[in-house]
Amino acid sequence: MPQGVVVIGVQWGDEGKGKIVDYYAANADLVARFQGGNNAGHTIVVQGKQTILHLIPSGVLHPHTHCLIGSGVVVDPEVFLEELEILRKAGIENLEERLSLSDRCHLILDYHKHLDAAREGRTAGKIGTTKRGIGPAYEDRASRRGLRVADLYNEAAFSSRLKANFEEKNFLLKEYYGVLPVPMGEFVEKYRGIATRLKPFVRDVAARLHDAIALGKKILYEGAQGVLLDVDYGTYPYVTSSHTLPSQSALGLGARLPKDTLFVGVMKAYSTRVGEGPFPTELKDALGEKLRDTGQEFGATTGRPRRCGWLDLVAVRHALLTSGISNLAITKGDVLSGLGELKVCTAYEVDGRRYTDRFPADTALLERARPVYATLPGWQESLKLIRSPGDLPKALIEYLRFLEAETHAQVNLVSTGAGREAVIDIRGAF
Repeated sequence: MPQGVVVIGVQWGDEGKGKIVDYYAANADLVARFQGGNNAGHTIVVQGKQTILHLIPSGVLHPHTHCLIGSGVVVDPEVFLEELEILRKAGIENLEERLSLSDRCHLILDYHKHLDAAREGRTAGKIGTTKRGIGPAYEDRASRRGLRVADLYNEAAFSSRLKANFEEKNFLLKEYYGVLPVPMGEFVEKYRGIATRLKPFVRDVAARLHDAIALGKKILYEGAQGVLLDVDYGTYPYVTSSHTLPSQSALGLGARLPKDTLFVGVMKAYSTRVGEGPFPTELKDALGEKLRDTGQEFGATTGRPRRCGWLDLVAVRHALLTSGISNLAITKGDVLSGLGELKVCTAYEVDGRRYTDRFPADTALLERARPVYATLPGWQESLKLIRSPGDLPKALIEYLRFLEAETHAQVNLVSTGAGREAVIDIRGAF
């Protein structure tokens, strides 16, 4: 493992990043989260036991790692504390020593969640957010109204700014959205208690990371969502509220990346997305339902059913070009087992123009995109018990070779099932 590894999704999120993070974390000293909030879920299966984490880096399941939550992450402190309890009940020990929360992280507070829900409750302009308050929290950060973890420990200033924010958000909720305002009530006392419980984890994450890099420690950078949900380069406005690209890992943690850093893009062998937005290869038929049921395509955060479709290489090429990723980990090939043939989108045709490797900025064009498909043979064999590249079905190997040729990226890892053990290193195997 190089000194740095950045794991990023190259589709619309939900690519199975958690398992790939878990794979690399076995050899990492630190695992660092650099953007997003609890609007993304990483699912890890270890010895048949499933653990879903939305905020705390999933590398925490390896007892030797130290996990960092950087300033680019917006933090719901109640979710952080809930996940601590989940981990403690699962037997994860020494969390106070093994987990650091940046004092520069912006807080997701109750009014953020109410405002998010009020917006999504309107028919016009619906994005399909998780209603977790992530977008409004990032808005407050950009407008310099946000409250950060460090502010919890200056009670007078925190109380004053909290009151001002409540007044502004309640005006919007009542007068514009027509919903009940959020009573401020005992929130100062509530957050005083939260501050006490968070204190053992609050540290200068950037300084800790600087020291680790200088000492040659191995660092795994854990992204949330996927490139196609990036606020600038995704399918805007149907995107998340932060930058999901590998370059954000340095900014969201306050420390340069090690010179020896590998960018790994995680992608499913087909496509899915949650929420609203264009999805040119979506299958709205029985096959789409089959992919959803076989792949258990339901959101780890919300439980919402994911929209499913054929693999979209235009979208993947756009993500790779934008992010600079040249190494891929392919997940959920097992879901395609049993299909007679597979289709892969290699181009779009929109209003007489052909797109092959870049999304148009105008999302309305994507809504009208007609996918151009290549057809490949499927494989009948189950991948469930395969642990060696030499045992992979010939048709799957040809599928992987096709993906490499079409993306000019190298497939390094293939996942053949849900468990930690079902990740195969295939570099140089075919």
